Amino acid sequence: MSDRVVLKRGKPAPKSRRAPTAAKRPPMRRKVKSPRPWLAPTIATIVACGALGGAWLYQLPERLWLGAARGVALAGFEVRDVEVTGTREMSQLPFYTAALDGASDSMLLVDLDEVKYQVELLPWVDQASVGRVLPDRLLIDITERKPAAIWQNDGKYRLIDLDGQVLPTDHLERFTHLPLIVDDGADKHVRGLVTILAQYPAVAEHFESAVWRSGRRWDIILKSGETVMLPEGEGSVRRALDAFVRLERDTGLTGRGFRSLDFRVAKQMIVRRGDSDSDPLMTVEGTEI
Repeated sequence: MSDRVVLKRGKPAPKSRRAPTAAKRPPMRRKVKSPRPWLAPTIATIVACGALGGAWLYQLPERLWLGAARGVALAGFEVRDVEVTGTREMSQLPFYTAALDGASDSMLLVDLDEVKYQVELLPWVDQASVGRVLPDRLLIDITERKPAAIWQNDGKYRLIDLDGQVLPTDHLERFTHLPLIVDDGADKHVRGLVTILAQYPAVAEHFESAVWRSGRRWDIILKSGETVMLPEGEGSVRRALDAFVRLERDTGLTGRGFRSLDFRVAKQMIVRRGDSDSDPLMTVEGTEI
């Protein structure tokens, strides 16, 4: 007989229960400590000191250069003489003022370009060059402007050159041999007039003065009293003067009591007699005019 084995079931083992998962919390942020309150003013002070030191160092070469220049001057390299060549009408004083107007007369501190600029501002100076002659001399060589005419305007007489530059002088009577030009704007056109007179010596021989009319053209006043009324434009002026020279040579226009010889109309000359605008006119026409 077989043995029966009876197995007793015990109570089932209790099921293990997992503990509820806790909700994740965000990580804690660490508070950043602020800089020490005295740090910012300290940095600002250091930066300011650095800037001042840099500025001082930046000026250091200039200080050294000025010191060297003074030492050179004490050694004898100082401007003691200004030699000016090329002057005929000018005095020497304006050149001394232009050359010795700096803070120091040391030869190292003389700015030759600045001296040249100041010299060329003088009314009579056309061009200038400036150089050092060691140990103590400056050499200024200039080209003076050349007087070209006397300009009468607003009741005043002024000496001018070919560019219309006014040349101051206390002795205007020395230049009365120059052409006299009259009226506003005549100074700006003197070069053309002087050129024409040089090319027409027969006209220059009779020339007394010239009046700039209406900002466009010239009237030439002759020594014998006639007014030669010229047209506008260089080409027209030359044709008019060619006709005047030819008629003066062949028939004699001057000294016959004419008041004006009008060449403003091409290929003709209008002659007025007497001193009144009502005096009769005589017109001479033809291709030879």
